[in-house]
Amino acid sequence: QVQLVESGGGLVQPGGSLRLSCAASGIIFSLSDMGWYRQAPGKQRELVAQITRLGSTYYGDSVKGRFTISRDNAKSTVYLQMNNLKPEDTAVYYCKSIQSGTRGQGTQVTVSS
Repeated sequence: QVQLVESGGGLVQPGGSLRLSCAASGIIFSLSDMGWYRQAPGKQRELVAQITRLGSTYYGDSVKGRFTISRDNAKSTVYLQMNNLKPEDTAVYYCKSIQSGTRGQGTQVTVSS
């Protein structure tokens, strides 16, 4: 079965950085488009970034220029490098296998001084 496990969340001050990881199993990772989503309390889930199997990327407007999505097919892992974090980035971050529709359990990111 498909399993996605996120890690790397935590508490960081505004302006700081975090790197999230999502390890995938049960899918042919190199053929999978992958995405990072987030959901803040009381808000709808939003797409943060997406990377296709060929490495093309897409970013939500609120994170462009600050976040970078990447993938390592040898490790079946997708990453989200988050720089210049803002309090409004506080949310639970999920990764998702686009083709399977499966998402992980999420990792909490809190940006606060």
